[in-house]
Amino acid sequence: MNGTIAFVGFGEAGQAFATGWSRSVGQVAAFDIKTDTSQTRAAMEARYAAAGVTGADRIEAALDGAERVFCLVTADCALEAARAGAGSVAPGTLWFDGNSCAPDTKRAAAEVIEGAGGRYVDMAIMAPVAGKKHRVPILLSGPHADVALSALTALDMQVRVVGDTVGQASSIKMIRSVMIKGIEALTAECFLSARRAGVGAEVLGSFEASDPGMEWPSRAAYNFERMMVHGKRRAAEMREVAKTVEALGLGGGMAAATAAWQDRVADTQANPSGDDLWQEVDRVLNRL
Repeated sequence: MNGTIAFVGFGEAGQAFATGWSRSVGQVAAFDIKTDTSQTRAAMEARYAAAGVTGADRIEAALDGAERVFCLVTADCALEAARAGAGSVAPGTLWFDGNSCAPDTKRAAAEVIEGAGGRYVDMAIMAPVAGKKHRVPILLSGPHADVALSALTALDMQVRVVGDTVGQASSIKMIRSVMIKGIEALTAECFLSARRAGVGAEVLGSFEASDPGMEWPSRAAYNFERMMVHGKRRAAEMREVAKTVEALGLGGGMAAATAAWQDRVADTQANPSGDDLWQEVDRVLNRL
């Protein structure tokens, strides 16, 4: 496969992949809806240029001639993106849906892409892309997963097939996020409450006494930074996680509460200060 690679959505993951690949991958095109808005167009065009990709004003232009499409939008826009791109997908095009969506959402998107003649692949990105870039661990599932494995291995990506059914990769991602993003939300509720009650040092000290091997201040500061920077995207993901858990008959209450905290911290628009826990806490608390 030497045809054009296209991105639908060009945020953190898209940039990481594009800048991680060698120039030998060929032509790379991208479309992001932020080019539709005058307030964000210039920044997005600069992002395209910095990553060495050809930016497109329309999704149709980005997908023209593409053999591999990476759909990397926010979780709540994944199905909409599939519908928007379906009319421009050439027969046999691999559509890698790397969005953090519930299995049911992925299956709905698969119907759209497969109905248009494309080959849909459930793709789950299993770690932060910063640093690892295109070498971040990725899980694949669906009827075209083996073909997809070959295509991504050729791009020097770290991929593994976990099944031949759409929804298997995303289930692993979604259920894992109950824990990973849930711990972030617990961190926020715990340390914001402790600070406001004036008992922050005592609460932190009790954690360090209970589990001295855990680097509590730095880990908690990191959790705050993740929520401050990526909370909106994480909230959208956790609403999909809630759907996943609810579909399993388990309610999804923890995931829904996590989404609320991710939104709440992100809505403060507080900028992270670094690795100082109490500075992070105060920046968020002062804006709540």
